[in-house]
Amino acid sequence: MPVLMRARRRDEEHRASTPLELFFDLCFVVAVAQAGRQLAHALAEGHPGHGISGYLMLFFAIWWAWMNFSWFASAYDTDDPLYRVVTLVQMAGVLILAAGVPRAFEHSDFTVIWFGYVVMRLAMVTQWLRAALGSRGAERRTALRYALGVTVCQVGWLGLLLLPKGDVRWVFVVVALLELAVPALAERQRQTSWHPRHIAERYGLFTIIVLGETIAAATVAVQSALDENDELSSLLPIAGGGLLLVFAAYWIYFAVPIHRHLRSNRQSFLWGYGHYLVFGSAAAVGAGIEVAVEESVGKSQLSTFGASACVTVPAALFMLTVWLIHSRHQKRGLAQQLVLPVSSLLVLACTFAGRGAVLASGLVASATVAVGVTLTSRQGTAPAE
Repeated sequence: MPVLMRARRRDEEHRASTPLELFFDLCFVVAVAQAGRQLAHALAEGHPGHGISGYLMLFFAIWWAWMNFSWFASAYDTDDPLYRVVTLVQMAGVLILAAGVPRAFEHSDFTVIWFGYVVMRLAMVTQWLRAALGSRGAERRTALRYALGVTVCQVGWLGLLLLPKGDVRWVFVVVALLELAVPALAERQRQTSWHPRHIAERYGLFTIIVLGETIAAATVAVQSALDENDELSSLLPIAGGGLLLVFAAYWIYFAVPIHRHLRSNRQSFLWGYGHYLVFGSAAAVGAGIEVAVEESVGKSQLSTFGASACVTVPAALFMLTVWLIHSRHQKRGLAQQLVLPVSSLLVLACTFAGRGAVLASGLVASATVAVGVTLTSRQGTAPAE
């Protein structure tokens, strides 16, 4: 007989990510890798509009499913057999979704994507219904609102299959907005008992996973180019610049103790939703490096400027978004506040550096870290960058 699912305390000590949560995250690596690979192929073939719009839609599905589970688990993780089984079912849905990414990109066929999402979301509804059974009053109503909201939105995603392909983007926008509204509506009377330190750790771990996938994608791209062209002199600057970008991204993100800022839903919703751009841009940097590699060996339909922009634009977006929703809350003084916004503009300017754009961006990102560390040391504040 499964235990009742009771809410965990927000002030619980030593609250950390569980092995099951880490296993859950690893399944999402597959989906992120598939989305990034398809984005890289579309960009390299000279179809940026199709590639970017498809990537934004598919990455939303990946990010939103991950985020819903992570916040639920922060409040209700009982780690009993039933909880584990339902979570494993969600993981199976992630893998189904990942398998459907190429078909969705190439043929706008969302059947497999939708089915994988059904598996994930119905499992999530089961978790919320179980939480409702173990609670009462306002907490129970919150859980039931979540279950109803997730179900209604999943029905809305049927539009991807039933409506003409030309309406797919409109369906996505409408239902995505409904999805984003569910937590705010469900928690308007009572806030779920998510744990600030646990949530900050969960987002940090997923950031590491996305950055790791970026390194893996770049490594495979360089290896493939070497196998076919042996153009080491043109590949080393891209590989070195890409590595500097990822290292700097890690440093910038983890320089601040963000859990101190996450006091209520007012701060946490904006912070959590903003990570759509943080995660999406970090993964897109890897796709951009792949495109830059292909352009350097003559396999891309994009110009040198276009290939450079595939790296510099998501890198600049990452830096600016991390500052906007994450780092600025721990900054002290105008100088510290300006480091990341100014650096994001400088990274964008690196687009004009030709085939040296990736290396130049990596050097700017490294300088950003150095300047941030220096300012922090002089001002004697908590770590900034």
